[in-house]
Amino acid sequence: MVSKRKKKYTTGEGAQFMTRKAALKKLQLSLNDFRRICILKGIYPREPRNRKRAQKGQSGIKTLYHVKDIQFLLHEPMIWRLRDYKIFNKKVGRARAVKDFESLKKYLNNHPTLKLDHIVKERYPTFLDALRDLDDCLTLCFLFSTFPSIPHVPRDQSALCQRLTIEFLHAVIEAKALRKVFISIKGYYYQAEIKGETITWIVPHHFAFEPQSKAEVDFKLMSTFVEFYSIMLGFVNFRLYHQLNLYYPPKFTNLSQTDSEKEIVDEGIFVSERVAALNFPLSKSTNSAIEDEVEIDNFNTEDSPEKIEEARIEAEK
Repeated sequence: MVSKRKKKYTTGEGAQFMTRKAALKKLQLSLNDFRRICILKGIYPREPRNRKRAQKGQSGIKTLYHVKDIQFLLHEPMIWRLRDYKIFNKKVGRARAVKDFESLKKYLNNHPTLKLDHIVKERYPTFLDALRDLDDCLTLCFLFSTFPSIPHVPRDQSALCQRLTIEFLHAVIEAKALRKVFISIKGYYYQAEIKGETITWIVPHHFAFEPQSKAEVDFKLMSTFVEFYSIMLGFVNFRLYHQLNLYYPPKFTNLSQTDSEKEIVDEGIFVSERVAALNFPLSKSTNSAIEDEVEIDNFNTEDSPEKIEEARIEAEK
């Protein structure tokens, strides 16, 4: 019996890879939404061993993704939320065009929101997994905490990064986890050890921010990374504070929440606010066993009062 011949590119590398154009068609997403969901889900292009077979005989160099990664995105509920955004934008644009301000106000008050909590839990199932991937998160959040309000980077995002980074520095101080500090032309290198994991990040030097004449840096792309990293750092701070028996979120009375662009880019005010926030003491949790008073057991009643006093001082230390 003659076996049926297999069709070309249905097995092997021809069936394992998919071009970006085919992925957009399968997911029914725009290029911007596809880039955003790939950043949030941690999916990136792959390099095949044989490009001609992976591209099904097509010439040139195309952006390729694993078919399994695209099938994984098909079950992501965030895709439906991105489609809701698309419908929302069409409704708002139509209401604005016909000057239906009542409907426009109703649409703007009920705009769809994108929650990333489930993605953080999915990508980092354990606390140690999040700590291993914290280097880039801290470096980018510290960078954005120095930005004023610029296109594609809202002021609220910079203020959130500033608050989260100061909270993390407080946790490092309280845990006495700092191990090394190094100053270079890029900025200040810090290295801390938390739960046996070595974390290294860079705090940039403070310079007066000057808008670039050319769009050499894609701030919108970086802002998408920060959108995910800010949620991730919030989870890490919450866990660190509870392990250190501290209330979260802490209240920094010395850190003024100002919207003045002059004060944001002024180095003296920026540095003094950060130092003042780090000097602010944190309140301990009262339900912790660490805060309970230590009682000295008097097993031997014949001990002298001097020994009992020494034991009490040692317990207090």
